[in-house]
Amino acid sequence: MDLDQLTLSQAAADLRAGKVTSAALTTEALARAKSNADLNAFVTLDEAGALKAAAAFDAKGDKDKQLGGVPIVIKDNIEVAGLPCSAGTPALKDYVPKADAPVVAKLRAAGAIIIGKTSMHELAFGISGYNTAFKTGPEFGVRNAYDRALIAGGSSSGTGAAIGARIVAGGLGTDTGGSVRVPAALNGCSSLRPTLGRYRQAGIAPISHTRDTAGPMAATMADVALLDRVITGDAVAPVDLKQVRIGIAKTMLTNLDADTEVAFHAAVAQMKAQGIIVVEIEMQQLAELNGQVSFPVALYEAYDDLVAYLKPTGTGLSIEVLAKDISSADVKGTYDGLVIPRKLPGPDNSLFDAKPIYDAAINTARPALQALYSNTFAGNKLDAIAFPTTPRVAIASTPDSSSLENFGLFIQNTDPGSNAGIPGIQIPIALGATSRLPIGLELDGPAGSDRRLLGIGMALDAVFGRLPPPLRRS
Repeated sequence: MDLDQLTLSQAAADLRAGKVTSAALTTEALARAKSNADLNAFVTLDEAGALKAAAAFDAKGDKDKQLGGVPIVIKDNIEVAGLPCSAGTPALKDYVPKADAPVVAKLRAAGAIIIGKTSMHELAFGISGYNTAFKTGPEFGVRNAYDRALIAGGSSSGTGAAIGARIVAGGLGTDTGGSVRVPAALNGCSSLRPTLGRYRQAGIAPISHTRDTAGPMAATMADVALLDRVITGDAVAPVDLKQVRIGIAKTMLTNLDADTEVAFHAAVAQMKAQGIIVVEIEMQQLAELNGQVSFPVALYEAYDDLVAYLKPTGTGLSIEVLAKDISSADVKGTYDGLVIPRKLPGPDNSLFDAKPIYDAAINTARPALQALYSNTFAGNKLDAIAFPTTPRVAIASTPDSSSLENFGLFIQNTDPGSNAGIPGIQIPIALGATSRLPIGLELDGPAGSDRRLLGIGMALDAVFGRLPPPLRRS
């Protein structure tokens, strides 16, 4: 049993065929989780619960279930009945939901075995995964599967690291501005940010109802499609790449490091060789419009949405009390300086009332951003827009990795699609020639084109192959 190569799809097939037991797969996943404690990938590891569920499946489980007996992980802002749901912050560390979030209920009904809750950037407000509230290793911060000195990305840091380190082959994260795609890119796995509203958001600690969505993360695009099928019921097959048309905007090719630039252009050449039509497109207003939407929406909605989430938890917590216990300096500063006082930053570090800026973002800038995308897709007859998921490979994991500059850098390409509400897939394409670190390609499609995007991704699995696993640790 080689977990380094195992996929969700293969694990499910092997379980159906009786080639392996759920107990064996789950025991191995738990062992790998414990031997990789220095990743800081988990807040909660449910060894007893997972082994009990695996044994029950082996004894009398439905072998025809799509994920029957397969171990997975869930990000710790998504509620799982009977397990703590901390959202990566101390005030919620003892909050234990009584019911599964709808997305979790779908996976559990399909037979999945949840081995634990994965660590994350605190309250999902960051891209580094450097969280000082929880750790299982010697240093803070969720660590990169390929190099423990580096960030795992965020905010779905632990899910990305766990998949990249071959602890499990799949799980769930959430995405507000890049949070299932950035850690997938930096840890060498695949993911989908679905069209806004494709998945039910109940039972998930929020930032922004305009931007938030759960998203599947897995070893391959076929595995991501499997998770999506379990959640939505939509079956997807690989598409004919000769019928695919992709656009590339120069504005999304800025700030690239050498490894990423080389790998991206090599990937474009590989796609062209498969018959994909690639055209250059213009999206000159993209960064300007996105800037008018991004932080105004997230920072304003974070207050009301978290207040609404806390009310039915039974914790008795107010947002103000929760914020007092925030551990990570970057998130603490964001809540104390902006979210709680309902302010937004302006020029020269001045602060402005957030409401009118938010209203302009929702009523004017966001519709303009959505129109830019829809016109670009329609005018160029595109299935997708392609770009490097992150402009750089993983950077050092330190408090400085959570700087505002790094935050903006790592979401520069993922954030606009989030704000427009459109779907995007992340596909691993290479290990950097110099860094030997994972590099990802993203394809964003028109709103509602999730199945088409997943079909393209599944076809590209065969083109790019799976990245080599991280070097085995003694």
